[in-house]
Amino acid sequence: MANTRKMSKGDLAFHICNGIFMVLFVIITLYPVLNTLAISLNDGSDALRGGIYLLPRKFTWKNYATVLQKDNLLTGAFVTVARTLIGTLLALATNAILAFIVSRKDFMFSKQVSLFWVITMYVNGGLIPTFLLFKTLGLTNSFWVYVIPGMLSAFNMLVIRTYMKGIPDSLEESAQLDGAGYTTIFVKIISPLCKPVYATVALFVAVGQWNSWFDAMLYNRMSDKLTTLQYELMKLLSSVTNQSGSAESMKNSEGSVTPTSVRAAATIITMLPIICIYPFLQKYFVAGLTLGGVKE
Repeated sequence: MANTRKMSKGDLAFHICNGIFMVLFVIITLYPVLNTLAISLNDGSDALRGGIYLLPRKFTWKNYATVLQKDNLLTGAFVTVARTLIGTLLALATNAILAFIVSRKDFMFSKQVSLFWVITMYVNGGLIPTFLLFKTLGLTNSFWVYVIPGMLSAFNMLVIRTYMKGIPDSLEESAQLDGAGYTTIFVKIISPLCKPVYATVALFVAVGQWNSWFDAMLYNRMSDKLTTLQYELMKLLSSVTNQSGSAESMKNSEGSVTPTSVRAAATIITMLPIICIYPFLQKYFVAGLTLGGVKE
């Protein structure tokens, strides 16, 4: 039967306050995005006057045209999409397999190995030793420098391991009684139950791969064929920001385009794919972060 209990005044006040708080929170969260979108669609010289909030005052596509006409932008976009897809799939596979191994009760030195991986989250070899290592391994001037170093993450592995430990042991024991090996257990039993945490880790890795530009500058800056979208946008923003007499010079050459308006357009282009993907992974994202951390 449906719950027909009358809501008390305290509960009603709580729901009203909670609703007002959530509305304010949504407004605070969305306003910077909508303001950036409005500036990106507004005439650059007009935007310098200020007063643009949620809607553009003088609508124009020139800011996006300036960004999309950048040299090597299509190549960078292709490389970025490739590294995001390949890097996410390989990182998810390696972290899931390693987490499954560490989460087994009969795995020796599980606590010691986990502690060692936790230390790597806070201590690393430094930039120069890392560069020399990648150069020795032949990863510099290569597409795989975007993928291989990120295949294993201590944080992502520990998140998956914690979730797997929350799965009842009886499922694995029943499968072993039926003759299933560890490969079958991982593929057909554990992995289907780990979809929420897999989606969470995949989102973490994909966002990191999509937004990364420093590795392109450090390891592949001499190769235009291995550039990334974020690196090209970073170079564009640096060039327009460092121009002398920025507003006037860009107004004469680009037609009412300023560093501020170009920066806003580049920001929207950068964040648009993630905004489109996140709603489909949101339910898994929340479940993956919460269920794995609750132990009874």
